[in-house]
Amino acid sequence: MGFLKRIDWVLLFSALAISLLGVISMYEFGAVNQFAPRQAVWLLLGTLLFFAAHFIDWRFLRRTVSVVVIYLAAVALLALLFVLGATFQGAQSWFDVGAFAIQPADPAKLALIILLAKYFSRRHIEIARMRHILVSGAYMFVVFVLLFLQPDFGSAIIVAGLWAGVILLAGIPLRHLALLVGVAAVAGGLLWSFAFADYQKDRILTFLHPLADIEGVGYNAFQSTVAVGSGGLWGKGVGYGTQSRLQFLPEHETDFIFAAFAEEWGFGGVLILLGLFGTLLYRLVVHARYGATNFETLFALGVAVLIVVHATIHIGMNIGLLPVTGTTLPFMSYGGSHLLTGYLMLGMVSSMRRYGRLVHEDIRHEVVGA
Repeated sequence: MGFLKRIDWVLLFSALAISLLGVISMYEFGAVNQFAPRQAVWLLLGTLLFFAAHFIDWRFLRRTVSVVVIYLAAVALLALLFVLGATFQGAQSWFDVGAFAIQPADPAKLALIILLAKYFSRRHIEIARMRHILVSGAYMFVVFVLLFLQPDFGSAIIVAGLWAGVILLAGIPLRHLALLVGVAAVAGGLLWSFAFADYQKDRILTFLHPLADIEGVGYNAFQSTVAVGSGGLWGKGVGYGTQSRLQFLPEHETDFIFAAFAEEWGFGGVLILLGLFGTLLYRLVVHARYGATNFETLFALGVAVLIVVHATIHIGMNIGLLPVTGTTLPFMSYGGSHLLTGYLMLGMVSSMRRYGRLVHEDIRHEVVGA
C-alpha cells in the first residue's frame, strides 16, 4: 500500500468536496431531475481518471513531438466542430454522441497548458525577448479564434487569460506587459466594432447598466445577484433556494451554480467553498515549487492559473462584477467534459510530483556516487 502514500490526498479531497457541493446544489428534493445523478456518475469517472493519471509517467510530455501532436489534435477537434458539431443555445461547441455530448474546449485548454509549459520551460531565461511572447501568443490565438467563432466567447476569454497568467508567471517584463495591455485594448475595440454579435454587446451593456432591462437581456444577471444577496449570512438551507428551485434563475446547474449555492448556503458556505479552492490552489503551488524540471513547475502553475481564471470569471458574472459569458465553475458546475478534464489535470500534477521525486533521487545518487 506504499504507492497510496504518494497520492496527494489533500489535492484530491479538496476537489471532491467542491464537486460534492455541486451535486448537492443540483439535487432536486422530491422532484425528478437527471442533473445530480448524472453528475455523480461523471464524478466517479473523474475520480477514477485521477488515479489512472497519477500512475502514468508523464515525462514523455517533455518531448517536443509529444506536445506538438497533442496541440494539433486539440486544434483539429475544435476545427472539426464546424463540420460535425451540434448546436446548443446558438453555439456549435459540442460533439453529440448519443447519450452524452463532448465539448473539446476543455481538453484544448489542457493542451495549451502543456504547450506553454513546454515552450517556456526551455526559454524562461529569454522571456524578455518579445519574440517568445509573440510566438506563444500565436499558439494561443489559434485556439482563441476557433473558440470565438463557435461562438464560445467565455472559453475564448479563459484561454486568453490562461496565456496571460502563464507568461506573467514565466517572468514577462513590465514594459512588455504594458504593451500587451495596450494591444488588448485595441483588440477589444476592434472586436466590438467588427466581431461581437448583438447579444454579446447586449451582455456587456447590461453589465454597465444592470438594471436597464431586467426583463430582457439583463434577466439572468439580475436573478443571479438576487439569489446571491438573498442567501444572507447562513443561507436559506439546502433545497430551499427559491431562485433556483422555482426556476427563476436559469442554468443554475452550470453557468449560475455559484449563485444557487450562495442562496442556499449563505456567506458562511461561500467562505467554505473559497477555502476549498484556496486549499486546492495551495497544493498546486506546492507541487510547482518542487517540480523536477521547469516543465513540471510551469504545468502545475498553468493548472492553477486556469482554475483561478475560470472561477474568477464565473463568480464575477454571478455577483454582477463581470458580464455574463456562460462559463462553468471548476469541479462544481454540471458537465462531464470539464469535470473529467479537471480531474485528469490534477492526476497529472500528482503524478509529476511522484516521478519528480524519483528524478531528484536519481540526481542525488549520481552526486553521491561521484
